Amino acid sequence: MSTSPEHLGDSPETVSGLRVPPRYRHDWALFADWCTAADRRPIPAAPETLALFLHEHPAAVATRRRRLSAINAVHIRHGYPAPGRTETVRRHLDANRVSRLDRIARRLLQRAAQLPTTGWPSGLFGRRDALLLVLAATGMTSTDITRLRRRDIRLAGDAVVVTTWTGERVRLAPDPDTDDSPAAEVYQRWADIQAFLDQYPGTHLLRHHLTDPTAIVTDPLDAEQARQPLLCPIDRWGHLPHAQAMTAQSVSMLVRAHLSGRAPIRRALPVPQRDDADTWVEPEIDLDSGYYERGIAARRRDHESLDDLADLFDDIEERADALLQDLMGVLESNPG
Repeated sequence: MSTSPEHLGDSPETVSGLRVPPRYRHDWALFADWCTAADRRPIPAAPETLALFLHEHPAAVATRRRRLSAINAVHIRHGYPAPGRTETVRRHLDANRVSRLDRIARRLLQRAAQLPTTGWPSGLFGRRDALLLVLAATGMTSTDITRLRRRDIRLAGDAVVVTTWTGERVRLAPDPDTDDSPAAEVYQRWADIQAFLDQYPGTHLLRHHLTDPTAIVTDPLDAEQARQPLLCPIDRWGHLPHAQAMTAQSVSMLVRAHLSGRAPIRRALPVPQRDDADTWVEPEIDLDSGYYERGIAARRRDHESLDDLADLFDDIEERADALLQDLMGVLESNPG
């Protein structure tokens, strides 16, 4: 009996060793052949690889979308995230989208620069929301932002590099005109908060740090810290649950609120002076010269009173035993 792929039912769907539905075979073969020639991996394909493929194969929008659907379908069929759903690729398909997102990005970055960085709890919310807005300005979806972990973002010189869960790398470079790096500054401010909490968990010392910031010495992340969400919710007391990520809905609502100018206003609250908050001084008490003598006399009187009580308790116990014996006698004399 033949054991050819055709008899196994694979031949109509197999391209380059992958099971590909017939309607996607042509477009997938085009992409796979280009990857071979460009020395790039077709599956799982990096978003940058797919973006370059689309750039080097200009076609009508409908044709590019069909090719993208084929590549996404093959990835999903084999258990990989769809590379065509990343912002890098979307920008190659829709020029209007690029223009619209660029306008929104400028507004988000402008708003991020206006948020407070000091004060309690205003500085805490301001630092987190500023990083959230910077990430949203890249075009990342709310879901992508909530899936980021602390290990997924790093400084590379003056640039910030973010790696999404799909493998897409987003680089936030300094302003080419001024060489300023607002994204790096925004990220560093929030990273300082997380590093401070690594060393001093709780909000008691954090509120003093935000009122009068000091330099933070950051150590490399351990395994647990690396897995913690990059952005976490903050309650009204300033508590940050490290293991809990913000929801996509809350991220989306915050971004829209900042864009519309309706974001909650977090006013700075007065913070007690560190000496008053951290140090309790016991009040001084002046004792007169007869204090100890009166105490000794009182203890002697109490000891004599307790001796009398002991005799009283012994008497009560004897009477209770006698009553119990009388009761037992009555019960034994009347068994019925």
